Amino acid sequence: MTTAFVLSGGASLGSIQVGMLLALAEAGITPDLIVGTSVGAVNGGWVASRPDVAGVGALAEVWRSLSRRDVFPTRPIVGLLGFLGLRSSLVPDTGLRRLLTGHLELSRLEEMPIPFHVVATDVLSGEDVLLSSGDAVDAIVASAAIPAVFSPVKINGRDLFDGGVVNNTPLSHAVALGADVIWVLPTGYACALHKSPRAALAMALHAVTLTVNQRLAIDVARFEDAVDLRVIPPLCPIAISPIDFSQSASLIERSHAATRHWLSARHPVNGQAALLEPHRH
Repeated sequence: MTTAFVLSGGASLGSIQVGMLLALAEAGITPDLIVGTSVGAVNGGWVASRPDVAGVGALAEVWRSLSRRDVFPTRPIVGLLGFLGLRSSLVPDTGLRRLLTGHLELSRLEEMPIPFHVVATDVLSGEDVLLSSGDAVDAIVASAAIPAVFSPVKINGRDLFDGGVVNNTPLSHAVALGADVIWVLPTGYACALHKSPRAALAMALHAVTLTVNQRLAIDVARFEDAVDLRVIPPLCPIAISPIDFSQSASLIERSHAATRHWLSARHPVNGQAALLEPHRH
């Protein structure tokens, strides 16, 4: 049996995945391969070399220390040039690159102890692109390059951006790679905000997470009869914007406790898409 972890995107809500990963590690559940998109690629790159409790615990410490400026550093001149059409992004990717360079143990995807695959989108064709070798930082930054927020990354002559645009939770790739058991780690979305996000970046990321969640529900319904699919329920309610990193510690703690409880109970293997249906509080 080949076990895969599939990690979706969700910006700062990626901290929710860390709580899930910690509970899985404590239960002795480790992957034979990992497929990640966007922030799921960020977390997946860490777990691909450090899947044990100590490794995931160290990842949690990194998340607890993050601020919005670490990931989305605002540069007024960059934002102005982007608005004027003189740049392809509003935010530089220097912060994300700095984080990855400082924390990834290995520099190339094919060197990871656990096979690690990253999903991005070809800007011109709209096709999803599976990256399984090459520079790890470039691949992860490409996968996390939210359109208009970050610039695309050129890899092998192709401009690539956020894999979540077409395949945020890439179950199809995990199946094609031979996975028999697939653990899906969704980030969920801010389902309990009291008012609409006001800042442009916050609104853009909220829109992305809504799209992500609905695409995931479709894919779960499609694949749950084909493989042993185990969708860890995302946290609910969430009243935190995906641009807000100040609540990472709380989200990790909540997700860890919820996942431990879910693992200890019997959970359905059919109808899991219902966990992801749009709703209001």
